[in-house]
Amino acid sequence: MINFALIGAAGYIAPRHMQAIKDTGNNLVAALDKFDSVGIIDSYFPKADFFTEFERFDRHIDKLKRTGTKIDFVSICSPNYLHDSHIRFALRQGADAICEKPLVLNPWNVEALEQLEKETGKKVYTILQLRLHPAIIALKKEIDEAPLGKKFEVDLTYITSRGSWYYHSWKGEESKSGGVATNIGIHFFDMLLWIFGKPLDSELIESSESHVKGFLNLEKANINWFLSINSEHLPEEAKQKGKRTHRSLNIEGKEIEFSDGFTELHTNSYKEILKGNGFGLKEARASIELAHSFRTKK
Repeated sequence: MINFALIGAAGYIAPRHMQAIKDTGNNLVAALDKFDSVGIIDSYFPKADFFTEFERFDRHIDKLKRTGTKIDFVSICSPNYLHDSHIRFALRQGADAICEKPLVLNPWNVEALEQLEKETGKKVYTILQLRLHPAIIALKKEIDEAPLGKKFEVDLTYITSRGSWYYHSWKGEESKSGGVATNIGIHFFDMLLWIFGKPLDSELIESSESHVKGFLNLEKANINWFLSINSEHLPEEAKQKGKRTHRSLNIEGKEIEFSDGFTELHTNSYKEILKGNGFGLKEARASIELAHSFRTKK
């Protein structure tokens, strides 16, 4: 049985990591979050130690290591701007890191972590679950098999409504979240780059605290994209049905449906990581560079 520690236990995404640790037959030893609304832990690992202060968590992990309880992985679900620091903590404790996206906010952070991987002999993994989605895998196969030189016309729209709380949290601060393009869009940018190849050119058309719009010229596609957390941008049909989210990927007039099938993707990600096949710094770099370029084009 492999031992995990978790940094960032109170957020939206943390239960998916707890579920993945449980589904793979492993153990959560300790968790950290400055917020103590973490009763969800009892549904997965009621015996896990919990800390609200990093210093006490650090001391506990060090004590475990010295008394023979090795932490093999540290899963990181903390705010985006802390990922880099928490990954460093994991590697220096002799553990591999599994970090939610965006792995880091800046391209130079990737380079520094690559050096730390070499120094420690440990590995940094990230969750790029769309690469494991059956519909996206099928789409990539279709694009790979297209005639050489074929350029696809693509429209991507993703609207996920957020209330006023969003702007008052760390997610509403660009320096901490990376802004909408990074916080909301990073996994879509990774998906597009994975399917359609390297960026040749890009343009930022609109940018605000609630939405961002742009154009991407990739090796195999011209892509118009729009990302928003503003419910006013929802299509009328979605509003009438009371939906808070709208996701559309249209290729040459054909809608690609991938709204379902997300339930097991974190568990599948963990399974691949535990087999040594997870996505690391190399795979994460391109989308981080692209999102960063949009942030600096304003």
